[in-house]
Amino acid sequence: MKPRAWAAAGVALALLLPTGCSGDRTDGRTTGRVTLRFQSLAWQDESVAANKELVKEWNAAHPDIRVEYVQGSWDSVHDQLLTSFEGGEAPDIIHDASDDLADFAYGGYLADLRELLPERLAADIPARSWETTTFGEGVYGVPFLQEPRVLIADKKLLDASGVRIPTPGEPWSWEEFRGIAKELTARLGEGKYAVAWPFKDPVSATLNLGLSTGGQLFRRDADGRVRIEFRDADAIVPDTVHDQVNVDRSASRTALGGGGSDALPGFFGGKYAMVPLGFSYRQQIVQQAPEDFEWTVLPAPAGGEGLAQGVSPQTLSVAEDSPYKKEAVAFIDFLLQPRNMVRLAKGDWMLPTGTQALADPALHTPENGWATGAALAEHLRSAPAQSVRGYPEWKDKVATPALQEYYSGGIDRAELEQRLVDDGNLVLARYQRQ
Repeated sequence: MKPRAWAAAGVALALLLPTGCSGDRTDGRTTGRVTLRFQSLAWQDESVAANKELVKEWNAAHPDIRVEYVQGSWDSVHDQLLTSFEGGEAPDIIHDASDDLADFAYGGYLADLRELLPERLAADIPARSWETTTFGEGVYGVPFLQEPRVLIADKKLLDASGVRIPTPGEPWSWEEFRGIAKELTARLGEGKYAVAWPFKDPVSATLNLGLSTGGQLFRRDADGRVRIEFRDADAIVPDTVHDQVNVDRSASRTALGGGGSDALPGFFGGKYAMVPLGFSYRQQIVQQAPEDFEWTVLPAPAGGEGLAQGVSPQTLSVAEDSPYKKEAVAFIDFLLQPRNMVRLAKGDWMLPTGTQALADPALHTPENGWATGAALAEHLRSAPAQSVRGYPEWKDKVATPALQEYYSGGIDRAELEQRLVDDGNLVLARYQRQ
């Protein structure tokens, strides 16, 4: 079932505030030293260091509740967690992403945190972020890091072109973005493009950027069942990418098959003026760009819904089978104190969800585009497919190949729609049988 969006922060808080946080544990009273296993998916050196330092600080201050750091991997986390859940060996504290939680939450593998969350943490994170980890009546994770998609641009090329530079206050529209890309490509010369869309995995970016145009794709009936409908608003983003590649020739066709890292050498070499990327790619750019390379961060184009954009925040959850749920939540609360959330955000080059952490001056500096990203935080919303059961299969078997073929010019819009909708609804129906 779809998360029940809380209409206001007060409603969100009422659902989240603990009703028995200081009472007896539901799992009974234990004696002696408690050991919690914390599986982290941090992978960048700065992020791993920040997580390990915080674990060390917790252990020094809590000798009776020791946290053991366990290194996980984003590449295999879903299958690894499923195996550990079914085998009764899941870590107590689980680092994941909100769009990976639905099946685990509905499957009974994750603890409902509503009666465990401390008031401070529940109130500090906005309702729009809590929506990403709410499934049915329960809250199954704490969203703590989020990443908007932005345009990373070659500053020298843009300045020389004379085009209007967008800001969060005055972003480009999708139509303006297409026109500027066409104009800029003509000025750059043969073999160079205004844009590189690194769309090896195109689905989440397409859906999340589509929120700005009013796109949803997934529609929920009164009975809670989800179906796919492809409306005009859903087509604006994919049509823009398709037309830039196949009509205007302002976006590179070869870049479509690669990931964000694959596009960076061409970006540094002047082949591409702009690359739409996740906010955290700034770290790679700082590390890899030539010394004299000047770059800037621009907001993604805006549509009828402004700068609205879908995100699937990184999350911290507690295993339902953990005998130490309160202790696990206490560690999460420590990890996500505002000063610590800032450390985690800087380590991952992402934005914190907490309002106090987001207000930290270190995240509002113009250097490396932090200020632009922070200005986008209020526009981030739950990703369209957040709670759709069967989404991973639809994404892998239907949407990814269909969008890849459409973007490269292999199929037309009618066939794209037919495959996304008709084939997609057959997939979702299997997950929604009563």
